[in-house]
Order: sequence, then structure tokens, then C-alpha cells
Amino acid sequence: MLPFLRRAAFVFLLSLFVGVAPTFAAAPTYDVIIRGARVLDGTGAPWFYADVAVRDGTIAVVGQVPADASAATQIDGHDLILAPGFIDPHSHAGPALATAQLAGAVPLLAQGVTTVFINPDGGGPTDLAHQREVILAERPAVNVAPLIGHNSVRTDILGLADRDPTAAELAAMGDLVESAMREGAFGLSAGPFYTPGAFSKTPEHIALATIAGRWGGVYTSHLRDEGDYSIGLVAAVDEVITVAREAQLPGIVTHIKALGPRVWGLSTEVIQHIEAARAAGVEVFADQYPFEASSTSLDAALIPAWVREGGRAAKLARLADPTQDEIIRDGIAENLDRRGGAQRIQIRSYAPHPAWEGQRLDAIARELGVDAIEATLHIVKAGGASIVSFNMAEADIVAFMRQPWTMTCSDGALVAMGDGVPHPRSYGTFPEKLRRYALDGDAVTLAQAVHSMTGLPAAVMRLRDRGLVRPGLVADLVLFDPATIASRSEYQDPHHLSVGVEWVLVNGQIAWREGASTDQRAGAWLRLNE
Repeated sequence: MLPFLRRAAFVFLLSLFVGVAPTFAAAPTYDVIIRGARVLDGTGAPWFYADVAVRDGTIAVVGQVPADASAATQIDGHDLILAPGFIDPHSHAGPALATAQLAGAVPLLAQGVTTVFINPDGGGPTDLAHQREVILAERPAVNVAPLIGHNSVRTDILGLADRDPTAAELAAMGDLVESAMREGAFGLSAGPFYTPGAFSKTPEHIALATIAGRWGGVYTSHLRDEGDYSIGLVAAVDEVITVAREAQLPGIVTHIKALGPRVWGLSTEVIQHIEAARAAGVEVFADQYPFEASSTSLDAALIPAWVREGGRAAKLARLADPTQDEIIRDGIAENLDRRGGAQRIQIRSYAPHPAWEGQRLDAIARELGVDAIEATLHIVKAGGASIVSFNMAEADIVAFMRQPWTMTCSDGALVAMGDGVPHPRSYGTFPEKLRRYALDGDAVTLAQAVHSMTGLPAAVMRLRDRGLVRPGLVADLVLFDPATIASRSEYQDPHHLSVGVEWVLVNGQIAWREGASTDQRAGAWLRLNE
């Protein structure tokens, strides 16, 4: 008999002699076991084969799970990519998640999104406790991480006035930011391109961002100028760098772009400025959506900022003033030129005349028998419209995308099927980047693309327990088929879910199973430093 067999027999007989039966380790039990997937762990490293087991909402094993292990759900991961759930650092899904109709977040789950950061561009409510209560009452299917919006804070204290705050008013604004950070906000969002943020100056942003920084938050800004509207693209990026440096917190150039033919090619200079800032120790990042078109309101795109001061009533009064007519029309003409002309502007949503949704502004002008300036005024006076604006060059998109400090974001809303003609980013941002720029293109590798959606935003936004496939972290996970993942949403026909995402786990619960929602609704309201 071999020596090791003799020892085993001796132990067995001894156990019988002393009256104790031999014990053997029980097979482990998990909630979910995923076997044999190609794991992209969110770090940017190449994929590797592994089993992943989930227990009690967290990742328990990454490696080899015993063959006799049991689980309520076992998933065959062969031919699939397993990654951390995708994190959207710039999402307009907040209002929709507060509704019974859309809290299920089906278009987000179909993309593999498990966490959204809401209240971007300086917007959203200032009462985050109430926002949390309303959203959680609808049981969101994805995690929700709030920001506090500078424009909202400014409006609460100054209204839409075009002036600097007094010392007392700035202190009151600071109190609102402090309260929001105490409620768990992940930082200060700004939108100095929009009213009333356009009336603010850099020191105001530094003062409020400093408060966010003391709590460990970030500063993320829709630039004061993404083209050449006012101070210019490069100077606007420098403003974010200045705020990040002076307030001592991470600064994010949100949905980074070079907007309009006049500034195409400036990506090179912008990248140089960000690289120089980072080399000097300033923590600067960017996020980006993988589309050549942006989306905003017709007012913000074409109506000069001074015309919008004071709100809608004041704006309409200026538009009706014959002494202001020529200068307003000149401003609209200039802004049309900045965006490449009326043929590059598509109406996204326009309640007074839904038939115009999906049409370009030049076609609407021809239908009305007027020029594009008059068509713009007609739409604005009737209530305004949201637009999709085709204003970016592919070379700039790729240049920004390739930077190791660029995250993926959607800047998208969560919309109901058939509601208007929304930007395709609302349905397909993450699959579009994976398919077009990584799997079918060579802008980035698949590992880099996944990193920009997972580990990078988790690190930048201070999500310390998500964003990686690693034991002990929260089990927000996505399994997608690299052969089929794609966006099916198009500019003229956007209301189609993405394909190729097979499984999604949110906080360890199966939210998306074999390409369909389970309506599990396991999303949580996330708070900074918790």
C-alpha cells in the first residue's frame, strides 16, 4: 500500500476507535455561479478565463469554483464577456427613475448599465433627500448616485440674474452645496454654458467646488464654451483645470468635444493642456459619448445668452422688441454658422408640432417658407424644442477617446418607447462604443473600452466598492456577447433596445436575464463615502 493511503486508512480507523465519524468539507453554496466566462475585470488588463460566484450581493470567488458547488442560478459564460456593470458618470435619467413607468430602466439594462450619476450640467433639485425619497419609492432597477447642480443652487439664491453673488449670497449657495454633500452627493456639477451658469465667474465655481472637495467629491462641468461661443474651447477647458487645481479636487471635462467646424482639430491642443495639468499634479479627467451629434435645447444652441436672462417672460419680451430684432437675428445667424448650418440641426422633441420631430431645421424653414433664423424664432416663441446637433468630427472623437483619462458617458435621458425622436445615446451609448470603436474599429481595445465604462469611472467618481470584478466588491456585473453586442438605435428611428447584453446583475440580483428584464428592481441610492 502506498504511504499516503496507509496514512488515510490509519486516520479513518482511529476515528472509528475514538467514536468520531470522519468529516468532509461540504460543497459551497452561492446565489449565482458564472462558469467559464472571459473576464475583463475593469482594470484595463486583457481578458482571462474564470468562474465567478456571487453570494449575498457581493463577489465571493473569481477563479475556479468547485464543480460540486451549488447555486440558485448557474450561468454558462462560455463565449461571453464578463465585466463589471457599466457606470454612466453623466446621465439625465434622474427624472424618469422617479416615475413608475420608467423606474425599471429597461433601456439602461439592455446596455449593461448598472449605475447612473444624475443631476449633471448643473441641473437637478437642490433637495437631495427628497429626490432620494421619490426615486426609491419607485424601486429603481439601477443604482443612482447624485450630484448637486451649480445652476440649481444659483437659481435658488439668485434666480436668473446676470450678476455676481454678494458675499452673503455666495455663503447661502455654499450652505446648499454643504447640505447636499452631507446627504451623500458625489460632487458639484456645473453648466456654465447654460442659463444662469453662463452669468457666473470662475471664482464662484472655485468657492463652491472647494466645499465639495472637502467631502471628497468631484467637480464636473459642461464647459462654458465647447466651440467659439464666448471664451473658446481651450480656455473653457482651462477653466475646469483652474477649478480643479484651486479647489483641490478632481475636475471632469464632461462630454468632451470640439463643437462645430470652426474648432474641429482643437482636440490636439485640448489634450496637451489636460496632459500638462496632470503632469503638474492636477487631477483632471473627461467623459465622452461615442457619437458625432450632441443634444441640447434650440434656445441654448441658437439664442444668445443675454436674451435668455431673467427667464421665459423676459426672453419673449426681448424677442418682441423691434429695437432688439436685428442684433438678436445676427446672434442666431452666428450661432447657426458655429454649428455648421440649419441642415445639421434636427428637432428632437417639439410638443406644438410633433410632425417636425426628426426633421432638420432647414427643411422646416422651407415648409414655413422662411429662412432658418425666422424658423428658429417661430419655434422658440411657441415654446421651444430640444434638438440633436450634428457638429463633431470623427478625428476629434477618436483622439479624445484614446486618452487614458477619458470615461464613457451617455449624456442620455431615460425615455419611453415612442416618445419623441431622442438622441440614440439614450438607447445605445455603451454597445455603440464597444461595437464601433473597439470590436469593429481600432480606436481602443475592448479592454480599454470596458475600463472606460467601469474601473475608471468608479475610481474617478469615488465608487470604492464597485467597478471591478474582484472578490469582496458589490456584484454589479454584465455578461455580453462580443459577436452580437450593438446599438440598434438610429437618429431617425431611435426607439430600439440594444442587443448582445445577455445577463446583468445589480447588487447581486439578476436584473436582466437572457436578454430580457426580470423586473427585479434591486437598484440602490448610493452616497459618497458609504
